[in-house]
Amino acid sequence: MSDTVPFAITILIVSIVGLLAVVSSRLSSLIKIPSPAFFFVGASLVATFAPHFVYLSPRLISKVVTVALVIILFEGGMHIGWSKVKAALIPILGVGIIGTFLTTIASAVFIHYSFGLSWYAASLIATAIAPTDPAMVFSVLGQREISGISGDLIEGESGANDPVGISLMVALIGAGGVGASSLLSVGGNFILQMAVGALLGIVGGRLLLVFMRSIPLPKEGLYPLRSLTFIFIIYAAATIAHGSGFLAVFLGGIIIGDERAPYKGEIVRFHSALASLGEIVAFFFLGMMVDLHQLMASDIWLPGLIIALVLIFLVRPLFVGPILATSSLSFKQSIFVLFAGLKGAVPVLLGSYLLSSHIPGASRLFGIIVIVVLVSVVVQGSFVPMVARLLYVPMRIVEPEPWSIGVSLANEPDGVHRLVVAKDSLGDGSSISEVMNFPGGAWISMVVRDGGLIPVNGATILLAGDSLLILGDSYLYDALVETFERHKE
Repeated sequence: MSDTVPFAITILIVSIVGLLAVVSSRLSSLIKIPSPAFFFVGASLVATFAPHFVYLSPRLISKVVTVALVIILFEGGMHIGWSKVKAALIPILGVGIIGTFLTTIASAVFIHYSFGLSWYAASLIATAIAPTDPAMVFSVLGQREISGISGDLIEGESGANDPVGISLMVALIGAGGVGASSLLSVGGNFILQMAVGALLGIVGGRLLLVFMRSIPLPKEGLYPLRSLTFIFIIYAAATIAHGSGFLAVFLGGIIIGDERAPYKGEIVRFHSALASLGEIVAFFFLGMMVDLHQLMASDIWLPGLIIALVLIFLVRPLFVGPILATSSLSFKQSIFVLFAGLKGAVPVLLGSYLLSSHIPGASRLFGIIVIVVLVSVVVQGSFVPMVARLLYVPMRIVEPEPWSIGVSLANEPDGVHRLVVAKDSLGDGSSISEVMNFPGGAWISMVVRDGGLIPVNGATILLAGDSLLILGDSYLYDALVETFERHKE
């Protein structure tokens, strides 16, 4: 019993820190600094000024963050879904894969010639700082959500370049250098990881979908737990087969994203909450690796600052910009996507690989990577909302909807469609009787406007932003989308 009070005090401290972390999301939207920065800096302060409070080895931290990243990537894949990926597939692959390689190569060349680091050390830093994190962008935008292909591309790029960066880093560390033979080894290992990860991700996602649809469970709460355990099976299977487990779970999430399944809403909400927790855990644990005294050394903070600025204003525009020029984005949208390539947890995680692998000079390389991330998150991130306004990036306000209404059914419903009226669509400004002239008796049964229900009858005028619940045959879906979610010619 002598341990009861100290244990309770520990629980109290951890709970208070967790509560502050959750509440900090409100502060983030006010001061325009991504909320994960608070967790990271707070943990760094503890690690610097109270190192006796807790010690966590780099290897343990990397394992914990890996678990968190698996959860985050799966939820990110579910949030995007195949329909959005398909609409922006070419630019996502171009920016996420080719853009990551070009960014890595250009950054390595700059770091090598500017700071005199070996090609190997420069390549390790460049590989670590290449991946992006859309959560940083969305954190500072608050209740505003990027509309259209811009937001899909920012999310898709991160989902693609995270596995690419991680696989490339693992291959580089395994090769132990950047000679001709080493580069061949790195290339072979990278291709193997991508191919195996993609294959097992697609197969695993399909199997999970079969489980979700075909195998009932006795309690509602077990359905999200089943999907959680399954994504770790996908990750483990891909990793054991020498593939990218991160790519596998991301693709598995994409496959599940748009599909219907029993208790799908509960599963999505569970993984969304778990991903938010994973983000907090990842940044806090990574912050525990940082010694702020060490970051103050001029051979760490100065190169880190210069590399961050060159990455933001030269490397990314020059080497990723041409790829975006081939997409359907407008010039202003392309500029925003280029500026919104914020760094997050993955670069610091990759930096921790250097520490746990005992790479020569790993401590300095890790410090430089941390500085690059801090400049990106704190400085670059704080300007994202202003840049979005100046470039007139299309956004919509996402108001909280804490109340819901629904009906539980024993069998999967058929012919139920949920659509949102787009501005300047055929439905915008029209009455229900004017637009609901579809065969088969399709009808709008519910209209949600400004967070509340409005009466539904033939004279009800629909407005852009209205959320509609429509009953009608499944074959009418494309026609309904054309009426309510597409701009009229």
